[in-house]
Amino acid sequence: MHVLLIEDDDLVASGLVSGLEMDSFVVDRVTSARSAEHAMATVNTDIVILDLGLPDGDGLELLRQWRTRGVTVPVLVLTARDAMDDRVTGLESGADDYVLKPFDLDELGARLRALLRRASGRATPAIEHGSLRFMPERGEVNMNGEPVTLPRRELLLLEKFLRSGGSILTGEQLKDALYGMDTEIGSNALNVHIHHLRQKLGRELIQTVRGMGYRLGPPPGDDSGEPQ
Repeated sequence: MHVLLIEDDDLVASGLVSGLEMDSFVVDRVTSARSAEHAMATVNTDIVILDLGLPDGDGLELLRQWRTRGVTVPVLVLTARDAMDDRVTGLESGADDYVLKPFDLDELGARLRALLRRASGRATPAIEHGSLRFMPERGEVNMNGEPVTLPRRELLLLEKFLRSGGSILTGEQLKDALYGMDTEIGSNALNVHIHHLRQKLGRELIQTVRGMGYRLGPPPGDDSGEPQ
């Protein structure tokens, strides 16, 4: 899951980034409303963690603007504002969840995953695609009932495809999901990860859409579609 963290406190942000990355999230951090606007416009983000006290504006106003423009990405507000009125205002402004500082990292990770399940219309943690079953919380993959071991980057890539709903994903979107927006990677790194996934889970799992990117193929056993 690709998280956009909007937090200007370096100490809080450092702990969040370290903890979430250990929990297999990819995290990009920005420190202001202006930089958050730029990130939302340029990076394919799955979920946002939003601090309200930003140096160049109020986080709730930023959230209201996003919702007015039709931005639907789930937003978890993370703040020290603990009055009931603040919580109600945050939720009514478009927040999907409201968590108070200090917080527990394990609970925060669970809340992020629950928000993404809700956004994708799933009631259970497991993501199934034909005979393929993926448990993001545990990093477990099964194909035809047999476990398949995948390293972290391949798990992130698989999750991105399984959550895509069959939409075409560009190379840049996939690189953001794997590495974040500020990491320099080799030109062939993405192709290597896709090749390994196809080797382990079947060539048809990921289709190449020439000139556009990639998309999730039909479920194993389904002959629809035209894998490349």
